[in-house]
Amino acid sequence: MTSGEFYRFFIQQLKGIYDAHEASNITSMIFESFAEISRSDIIKDPEIFISEDKIEKIKNSLTDLIQHKPVQYILGEAWFFNLKFIVNENVLIPRPETEELVQEVIHFCKSTNQKKIIDIGTGSGCIPVSIKVNIPEADITAIDIDSKALAVAIENAKINQADIVFLQTDFLNIEERNRLGKYDIIISNPPYIPESEIIKLDKNVTAFEPHLALFVPDSNPLLFYESIADFCKHRLDKNGKLFLEVHENLAKEVCALLEAHQLKAEIKKDIFEKERMVMATHYR
Repeated sequence: MTSGEFYRFFIQQLKGIYDAHEASNITSMIFESFAEISRSDIIKDPEIFISEDKIEKIKNSLTDLIQHKPVQYILGEAWFFNLKFIVNENVLIPRPETEELVQEVIHFCKSTNQKKIIDIGTGSGCIPVSIKVNIPEADITAIDIDSKALAVAIENAKINQADIVFLQTDFLNIEERNRLGKYDIIISNPPYIPESEIIKLDKNVTAFEPHLALFVPDSNPLLFYESIADFCKHRLDKNGKLFLEVHENLAKEVCALLEAHQLKAEIKKDIFEKERMVMATHYR
């Protein structure tokens, strides 16, 4: 089998799981990462040499992909806001919609002098790192309950030369969150998917991404937003702003919750016209 035939075989194997465009993109990512060969290289020379050890790595990745393992976990990296981040099964894979939330925060920072920020449930650190790279003068704290996730976030901050304070904190614990400071900007992309929706999600999410960062009890899907709203009453400075990513079906409920805590809230739709962001300020 020539390298060109191997490349086409790889794509065909993925088409049972992904659409043709995504299968092609994933194949390109795998070959470039493990064999340092691009699609254009294959087109120019269908018999280009690939060493046995690289072929073995590519075959192993195909086995993982067929089992629905996300390509980002196989490669150990993902791109977010034009920055490269380490990812593994201890953190969620950064999503494009979260980039929109980060853009809103950066825009607010640049239009005000308020740059003392906390990111609640930081995961890979993609939110605070992206903000710090774009707003170097920002004073950012990032928290997470999971020490393994924090280890990934700390490494990502080092890689991207972002000076951020990371703290292991159980935000749902009142005593622990009361140890935190006051902030101009509070950001969070917390767990918000009701457990009953697990059956609706793709296997590459449910089988590999950390459930701790995804799911909340059906009995209280606004669990984290309640704690965040309470935190804002005491820790969000005057004229400060809250930025949240939310479940598209729960945005109105999140707004109502925030309004009940004396926060003026608004919904912002993402590029797909889904209600995925909520921003809020104090009534002052």
